[in-house]
Amino acid sequence: MESNDLNFDNRIPLEDLNKKVTELKAELSKVIVGQEDFVELLIAALLVDGHVLIEGVPGIAKTLTAKLFAKTIQTGFSRIQFTPDLMPSDILGTSVFNMQQSNFEFKKGPIFSNVILIDEINRAPAKTQAALFETMEERQATIDGTTYPMGEPFLVLATQNPIEQEGTYALPEAQLDRFLFKIKVGYPSVEEEVQIIKTHHERKTEKPEKLIQPILEPGQLSQFKGLVQQVVMEDKIMRYIAELIGNTRNHPHLYLGASPRASIAAMNTSKAFAAIAGRDFVTPEDVKRALPPILNHRMILSPEREMEGMTPETVIHMITEAIEVPR
Repeated sequence: MESNDLNFDNRIPLEDLNKKVTELKAELSKVIVGQEDFVELLIAALLVDGHVLIEGVPGIAKTLTAKLFAKTIQTGFSRIQFTPDLMPSDILGTSVFNMQQSNFEFKKGPIFSNVILIDEINRAPAKTQAALFETMEERQATIDGTTYPMGEPFLVLATQNPIEQEGTYALPEAQLDRFLFKIKVGYPSVEEEVQIIKTHHERKTEKPEKLIQPILEPGQLSQFKGLVQQVVMEDKIMRYIAELIGNTRNHPHLYLGASPRASIAAMNTSKAFAAIAGRDFVTPEDVKRALPPILNHRMILSPEREMEGMTPETVIHMITEAIEVPR
């Protein structure tokens, strides 16, 4: 075989995407210390139109990272603080009577934006959380019989505290399934914490938001999303994803496995990871990396295993070890 028969050049032009991702990471690193995986997952979610649930104890920059991430994109941003007395109309909007025109006029709520940060999503009651179902899945809201489409892009970033139980409402399975990822954010290392203290000391009274500049325009983002969808995925990788997700449905340690929505999420996320890495094809490593944030909120451990202290991540590792990697 002659050497010119082999062409390893990318068939999809990913240079601009890689450049922008690098710039975006560099911009956030001005304020955010560590959290590289967290930031990369947010970028992947943005590229595949997926919503993100961010879980972690207070004070580890969940909200700050989400807020600054939104600022790197030249789009609308709104923040909604969920509270136990929040009503669906507080999110979606309400019809107000217009005295001049003698008719009802719809005033849009804060959900009508591009990047929406919902702080402490588990603080609001079920009916308010249910108001998000249609907007998150269909990217539209139906109020008084009229359907209002959401703008592009439309990304919901929601935070929740896993420790505090008083005054919180567990998210129903149907709503959890609407989130592409559940990102578990942990404490920084000692070195990272030293760096956090140092940056705060050097910043003095300057607000972190002032340091972050927009990097990505909506037009570019739309173009990058199209490129991600073109990333090549071989049939054997598709079968690998189906086998991994299928294994969650009959696993002895699980009470509930993942739905086909998880398989589609794994496919899209693997493509995003490949594109971010500058590749126009998906590898099994992309799939393995995508599984924990996709599955950790879509599986329910059996009561016995939960009492033993087993975590979803342990089961995910067992499943990836059990299924043969395609070559």
